[in-house]
Amino acid sequence: MDQRRTSQPGRGPRPSSLESPDPGATGLDRRRFLGLLLAAPTVAAAAQLGQFADPATAHAALPEPSDILDLNDLLTESALPTSNLISVQVHEDGTASFEMPRTESGQGITTMVAMIIAEELDLPVEKVRVSLADARPELMFNQFTAGSNTAISIYTPVRVAAAIARGRLLQAAANELGEPVGLLTSKLGVISSVAGTQLPYGDLAQKAASDVTEQVEAVLKPESEFRVLGKPHNRVDALDAVTGRKKFSMDLDIPDALPTMVCRPPTIKGGPESVVNLDEVRGMPGVTDVVPISTGVAVRARTFGQCIDAVRALEVNWEPGTVDGESDDTILEKIKASEIPLVVPDTGSTVEGEFTFHFRNNAALEPNTAVADVRPGSAEIWSCLQSPILCKQEVAAKLGLPQEAVSVHVQQGGGAFGRRMFNDVVLEAVEISKEIGKPVKLMWHRTDECRQGRTHPMCTSRIRASYVDDKVLTFEQRHTSIATDYTMGFAEAITSVAARLPPLGLGNFAAFSVPVFELTVGVPYKFGVTTQLLNEIMQYDTFPTGSNRNLFNPDVRTAQELIVDQLAAKMGKDRYEFRRSFLDDERLIAVLDEVAEEGEWGRSMPDGCAQGIAVHKEYKGAVAVLVEIDCRPETVNRQIRNAVTGPRVTKVVLAVDTGLALNPRGLEAQMQGGISDGIAQALTSSLHLKDGTFLEGSWDDYFYTRQWNAPPDVRVIIMPPTTGKPGGAGEFGVPASMAATACAYGAATGTMPTSFPINHGTLSFDPKPVVPPVPQSPTNGLDFAY
Repeated sequence: MDQRRTSQPGRGPRPSSLESPDPGATGLDRRRFLGLLLAAPTVAAAAQLGQFADPATAHAALPEPSDILDLNDLLTESALPTSNLISVQVHEDGTASFEMPRTESGQGITTMVAMIIAEELDLPVEKVRVSLADARPELMFNQFTAGSNTAISIYTPVRVAAAIARGRLLQAAANELGEPVGLLTSKLGVISSVAGTQLPYGDLAQKAASDVTEQVEAVLKPESEFRVLGKPHNRVDALDAVTGRKKFSMDLDIPDALPTMVCRPPTIKGGPESVVNLDEVRGMPGVTDVVPISTGVAVRARTFGQCIDAVRALEVNWEPGTVDGESDDTILEKIKASEIPLVVPDTGSTVEGEFTFHFRNNAALEPNTAVADVRPGSAEIWSCLQSPILCKQEVAAKLGLPQEAVSVHVQQGGGAFGRRMFNDVVLEAVEISKEIGKPVKLMWHRTDECRQGRTHPMCTSRIRASYVDDKVLTFEQRHTSIATDYTMGFAEAITSVAARLPPLGLGNFAAFSVPVFELTVGVPYKFGVTTQLLNEIMQYDTFPTGSNRNLFNPDVRTAQELIVDQLAAKMGKDRYEFRRSFLDDERLIAVLDEVAEEGEWGRSMPDGCAQGIAVHKEYKGAVAVLVEIDCRPETVNRQIRNAVTGPRVTKVVLAVDTGLALNPRGLEAQMQGGISDGIAQALTSSLHLKDGTFLEGSWDDYFYTRQWNAPPDVRVIIMPPTTGKPGGAGEFGVPASMAATACAYGAATGTMPTSFPINHGTLSFDPKPVVPPVPQSPTNGLDFAY
């Protein structure tokens, strides 16, 4: 990673820092906030921010909706009213703790939040304990992990709470020592006087506590005094993760919650009609229970291996699913028939393209897992959840219980990517536990994830741009898609119910799909009259869809950047220079310049190899990616067993500006993940629909970026701070990486790609059977070791 600290000469001015005071009607500057000192046994504090939200501002002369108010603004504003309900507490052992109302699923936010608290509280990071909060309905929209919003929405509330706690500790020390607060200093969990007397935080924790909750003022550190934030820091859980001590949902060991799996239908969203050999399977070794449920037939046994044997032995008559008989071609035909027409006529001075994006797997590395213990009058849940409040409410509604009778414990997960916004696995586990009257540990099989799990919907994006001389006059984009399921709403029951309003999923489309589209997509170029429209077909529950990583933007931006390359060619301009001359944001120009210089844009390359370049603006930040690809026959046709090889990305340079990078090392890791996602989505990763089922049955035939397709040269450049505030990172690296890979492929082959992933037409595996629904567990793993 290259963390740039100074601007490059000749690149133009960097956007100014927002660190300077900004007095407002309240009389508080940008580092002075009101918060709450909480009544508690030891010192505890929280933020009170609702009345101090910064107004959204436009950044362009002709702003798009997402320039004025984007999805992150919406998520952040909705969280503000309950920000005072999350608190930082200091304990008598000198540590601090924080129950985070967001889900850690590998993105490193527990480390980031520990760093924020350590910075503002003047504690070592290792003395900050961050755990995940149970579902708390009183938090409303403040317990929703989505849209790369955690850093943006949680940064100031956590700082305010930690600053109040530190101020209270200083006051307690002043009282103890009989010295003015202004003469005391705090460092690494110790308060020191001018005379050298030292008082550890632990000795002051009770003395600093308050008997009542009251409003107090907090003064935050200026960025110039940061000693923790902005510096690379290893993950706080890294050692536990690599030594196997870190506990995920699948590692849970809840008493009497035995392994449980589900025998699923051969087509999407089918259901059980009857079970032929129920009693026979109930008598198999280790099996304790077999029961039909709404989505299949559940098996509970002593081990997961015994569950798999029982699932494979079941003989079930199945009801039809929602898309029986449908395949890629029939769905694509329906999508194209529903495309909204373009308006500007094809006059000859236009560039046009229609792009197809196939279904993609929304599974995380860790399979869906949930423990449910349903008893008369109560239920207890353990799972990795992005929407824990909605989970609690859905479980209560399913069981006819009051919310307070349901406990939901949020667990760390091995990946999420939008998949865990939905509580499918929990609701199944609850149904099974209720039916058999015993606790269960339900785990989905990998094949369940591919064939019955959430997918990124198939879609098309059609673009037409008109130009005269060196100006782009119009830019039209029409995005048409299978409906994306947004019925989780904003992670609580009210908006979730609104999303389900009939007819034909109107609530889901009008209240969520369209607003999310408008608040996330954009065209980051000054292209005259620009329009982007979304149309969806099929109801949200026809296919089990989800937003996947970065919602619409990987597909939308890839289509746009390919057309940008075509416009540059029509005008006889270099692709990099063309982008630079039309970009609508100085931060975008800065990251574009950075990757062009670091990646040696325009350097000589062999025939069949080329560079691609792309940018993306979202999450209060800017990112640019330069890709080099090798499409020579000897690379495309190389033989690797059970693999999709094809073109290989050989080099990636990514420059990212997130405003203020709280943990550059974590940001680098996020960008590396986004690069791998982008390459996969451009080249190899997709689901093939045939006769109402997806052919892929696990990661071995769902071709995410493998080691032999990963670029050997990856450089991530963290730009200097620009806004003084953190931006989002979780999804940010995907769109530009996918787009740059597609553009590089087009340059290397001389043909603009129009169907993604590029290798979708190559079925490089023998599909696993759909009956039984899961394959036999392998016993010869060492035979396939490399």
